[in-house]
Amino acid sequence: MNKSVLLQDLGNKDYKETWDYQEALFQETLDIKIRNRREELDLTTPNHFLFVEHSHVFTLGKSGDLSNLLANEKELETKGARFYKINRGGDITYHGPGQIVGYPILDLDNFFTDIHKYLRLLEEMVILTLEEYGLKAERSKGETGVWLDVGTPFARKICAMGVRASRWVTMHGFALNINTDLGYFDLMIPCGIKDKAVTSLNAELGVTEVDLDEVKNKLIKHFSALFEADILKNKISV
Repeated sequence: MNKSVLLQDLGNKDYKETWDYQEALFQETLDIKIRNRREELDLTTPNHFLFVEHSHVFTLGKSGDLSNLLANEKELETKGARFYKINRGGDITYHGPGQIVGYPILDLDNFFTDIHKYLRLLEEMVILTLEEYGLKAERSKGETGVWLDVGTPFARKICAMGVRASRWVTMHGFALNINTDLGYFDLMIPCGIKDKAVTSLNAELGVTEVDLDEVKNKLIKHFSALFEADILKNKISV
């Protein structure tokens, strides 16, 4: 059982390039697991955690509804945004500058084989991080992600989540709004949930900018504690 997780901060990177990199790491782990089973081996499977900041992009999960994207191709082009239909769960999501996107590519056989628990721990990682900034974040029943003022007319989402898993190997992950231009969310119905707002950490704190590296350090601190993981840092971009 390997609880070491290689952390890589990719900086600002194109969505499709990052997706391809995720897929390569994901497939590498799957191939080891398949070989272990076929050849009765016990080769160690790796775990990865990628941080990245994307340029403006909208992504639609495999069960998502395209009508939740409220802009056509020309309007997206005007806004400097791209669109991809991808293989994660969930509906439509926006990624852009000032947002921390995290992609854990884990073999859950190294931790626990429970996708529900996996999502809840990712949410808890974000909740604990936001608590350090004085915010009371929480879960909203039936709506994956992290919210503020749940159960009130002012409920607003600050972190979206969507994952894919095969043979207990995960990919995709979470998007936490930090210094995000919230105007881009007007071009979609976030996660297909109508009549609920979206927010960001800097908006909630009433400041111009929050230090992204500071937030990343807090996230990985809580991730390490919750998953009982040993974090190995690698700053090399790919």
